[in-house]
Amino acid sequence: MRYMIIIKATEGSEAGVLPGASASAGMRAFHEELARAGVLLEASGLRPSRDGWRVHFADAQRRIAEGPFTQVGELVAGYTLIEVRGREEAREWVRRHPNPAIEGGQAQIEVRLLYEPGELDSSATVTLL
Repeated sequence: MRYMIIIKATEGSEAGVLPGASASAGMRAFHEELARAGVLLEASGLRPSRDGWRVHFADAQRRIAEGPFTQVGELVAGYTLIEVRGREEAREWVRRHPNPAIEGGQAQIEVRLLYEPGELDSSATVTLL
């Protein structure tokens, strides 16, 4: 089962503030542990929303909205993709995740189960793994 650990943005991450040495070391150690356990598929941080855009669809019409976006708590600042045996194993890993907030402030992580190949109509998905 594949799970995405979604790091929600904070005011700091949206301002482009990078984690300090201690936080970076903690995150690096966590990801190294995931890799040694053979469950890490991918992990990365995202630049602030000011460097991105959204595409709004209305039937055949498309409208581009440039960042930044205002709903900071709804934005994604980074992610980790893991493959584990089940929900409880994923929970155990996430419980060990370092606080992603700048300087130990408040942060939120969301965890989502990915669809596996074959669960969706094959014409609706592209599997790169």
